[in-house]
Amino acid sequence: MHILVVALHRPIEPTGVCRHAANLTKCLVEKAEIAQVTVVTGTWQQGYFQNIFFSDEKKIEVIGIDIENTSWSRNLWFLFGLPKLAKQLQPDLIHLSFPLPLFKWFFDCPIVATIHDLYPYKIPENFGRHRALLNRLFLWQCIGNSNALVCVSQTTLDDLNFYFPRIRSQPEKAQVIYNYVDFERIEPKSLAILEDQAEPSFILCVGQHRKNKNIDLLIQSYALLQRDRQIDARTKLVIVGSIGPETEKLKQSIEQLELGDAILLLSAIDDRELCWLYQKCRLFVIPSTLEGFCIPLVEALYFSCQVVCSDIPVFREIGSSSCIYFDLAGDPVANMAQSIGGALAATVPTPTTEDNRFTKTQSATQYLNLYLTLRSIF
Repeated sequence: MHILVVALHRPIEPTGVCRHAANLTKCLVEKAEIAQVTVVTGTWQQGYFQNIFFSDEKKIEVIGIDIENTSWSRNLWFLFGLPKLAKQLQPDLIHLSFPLPLFKWFFDCPIVATIHDLYPYKIPENFGRHRALLNRLFLWQCIGNSNALVCVSQTTLDDLNFYFPRIRSQPEKAQVIYNYVDFERIEPKSLAILEDQAEPSFILCVGQHRKNKNIDLLIQSYALLQRDRQIDARTKLVIVGSIGPETEKLKQSIEQLELGDAILLLSAIDDRELCWLYQKCRLFVIPSTLEGFCIPLVEALYFSCQVVCSDIPVFREIGSSSCIYFDLAGDPVANMAQSIGGALAATVPTPTTEDNRFTKTQSATQYLNLYLTLRSIF
């Protein structure tokens, strides 16, 4: 089979959606039944997909679409450019790595869409009022025009059924296939900015600069711990994530708290450096209010990191008893600081466990079974 994966997206640096598209592609090519995967990106994405994600894959072709990186241009291309490309390439199936606007009657093959979250409904302030309405419209249209939907967690599937009750009457249309992580072929590479320490000591957080990530609360908790001398003054806070709506606010908070030398904001690091950060961090913290999944949490558990995270349903679904949870109600800053302090003081490491839900083999098998089923009835 020839699968066309649509990954054309706004970010100029890798994000969770980009990583999902890359991981989807890499697991598909593991199957003998998949002869080729063509990945459609914007020209602004093409470099990092080729150089970071697919540097040594022979069954993968990356196509960069040369359009303006604006909402208008991207959505217009989805509606009219994608059907033309599909007619030219003649794939057996198209997989949309996130919901986007399209008309199914323009296509001669099944369409699968990944649903990551229901943010346009649950946290519209992440987008702004008008963009949230547009995203709701695109989500509604994508759901109606797709032959099958893949939710990245049971939490997301539950939200989908809540906001789109008609999906409940079509249980065969939506299923859960978890994102997976795989660093087996990645050689760790240290970050120069932390190499001046003989034994780096840092707390790690990985997340885009968006409101639901609560990175501002983490910064405040870290400041509280430093103020009360509950952590070693040499223990830094490393935050890895692409620039977003909260970036300026985070920078201002760091400046006001006089923590410029203690907190590092990093972006656009490659998988080798990310691997090194997971391996070397003393603690991984993820304080989100809302997530559809959370690839960084699975990555941290993959590396057996000690994990502190907010007590939200999807983190319980992913982390089970492997994480330390704190309450976002009441005083979340103090709650988080207490959990971080306790975790850092603990001497027992997190046991290494392999969760089959998040393996490449499991994901590849589920995707292939879905594709074969769709091809047989299309």
